[in-house]
Amino acid sequence: MKILMLSWEYPPRVVGGISRVVHDLSHKLIQEGHDVTVVTYRDGNVPYIEDDNGVMVYRVDNFMISSNNLIDWTMQLNFNMIAKVGEIIAEKGSFDVIHAHDWLVAYAAKTLKTAYSIPLVCTIHATEAGRNSGIRDEQQRYINDTEWMLTYESSEVIVNSNYMRSELQRLFGLPYEKINVIPNGVNLNMYDGIEKDYDFRRKYAMDNEKIILFMGRLVYEKGIQTLIAAMPKILNHYHDAKLLIAGKGGMIDELRNQVNYLGLGNKVYFTGYLGSKDVQRMYKCADVSVFPSTYEPFGIVALEAMLSGTPIVVSDVGGLNEIVDHGVNGMKSYAGNANSLADSILTLLFDQKLCDTVTKNAVSKVKDEYNWTKITKNTHFAYEKAIAETVATKQANEIAQEEAQKQIKKSNEITNLLSFKKTRQAFA
Repeated sequence: MKILMLSWEYPPRVVGGISRVVHDLSHKLIQEGHDVTVVTYRDGNVPYIEDDNGVMVYRVDNFMISSNNLIDWTMQLNFNMIAKVGEIIAEKGSFDVIHAHDWLVAYAAKTLKTAYSIPLVCTIHATEAGRNSGIRDEQQRYINDTEWMLTYESSEVIVNSNYMRSELQRLFGLPYEKINVIPNGVNLNMYDGIEKDYDFRRKYAMDNEKIILFMGRLVYEKGIQTLIAAMPKILNHYHDAKLLIAGKGGMIDELRNQVNYLGLGNKVYFTGYLGSKDVQRMYKCADVSVFPSTYEPFGIVALEAMLSGTPIVVSDVGGLNEIVDHGVNGMKSYAGNANSLADSILTLLFDQKLCDTVTKNAVSKVKDEYNWTKITKNTHFAYEKAIAETVATKQANEIAQEEAQKQIKKSNEITNLLSFKKTRQAFA
């Protein structure tokens, strides 16, 4: 197949989990013999056109006009994506399927689908209503409606968890059979050659301290505020512990103020944004990785932590709730409950045997269920369904048009006959 991927992020631009998903899926599709083209936003001084190990990546700027808001910025991005894909099709021919990732590319996907009669598949990685626990202002309503439009225009919709399937059915009224649950995956080789680096570890904690690690964006739905609130109880029972918060986001000042208010300045450390190699080293150094989200459609960071051999604690929401079996391949806690979160973390800190058991089971589960070979096969099947549906719809429309033409012709013949009879009667 010739596959067109539309995404607002692609490495080295990494905003959230979409970037890694599009990257890994595209490369696996290439390995399976398909042709993949990615059109994305150009951020920084990266090349406009890049052959990324077989994946052709085209990056576009926004117009040289200052955007008033996110909506304007997104629309300008979509205009340039449409123009770029038009150039690609004029030079190299059309595509068999379009795969659009989230609402930020919805208008480009819809326009290209209609203009070139290309089947459309979309992945909804998260929803605006889910991120904000509802729709509260006009911008959120606009994004919510755009998400609905993208799912409506798509022949097949992909989500990464059963939780998200239920959410899309509830929010947008999508038919059950239109939604494909295909989880995200991780590169199973991402920790090859990465060992525990004690010199790296000593930059952040003393040798006697157990590292409790959070990795992700510093936004409310990731639940970092709950993890910080759990630290006084954790330290009261296990003094030699230190919380490392790795990532960046708009909540950084609020979280720092919370740490200072609780008097945890020497026990909580904000590392800032970490590059991919440092992320791998950090997971290998951590004693417990914690993901206390209040909203999490999937939770790819949990898979990365599990694969590293670090025991994890997650909240019982969304995709995280489906990935982790409590006490089997990790620990769960009640979302937003600092006391519950502290108990699960302390259980792992005090029980090394349990840690060994859950990490062994976790690595096995990731390799069995979240490998890109399996995910790519299921995604390709969704493409095939979309193409078949588009062909069937086209044939049905052609048949309907033929029948309509026959009816018009028959109606015209009857009209002409009646007119002829009236004319004869008039002359008679």
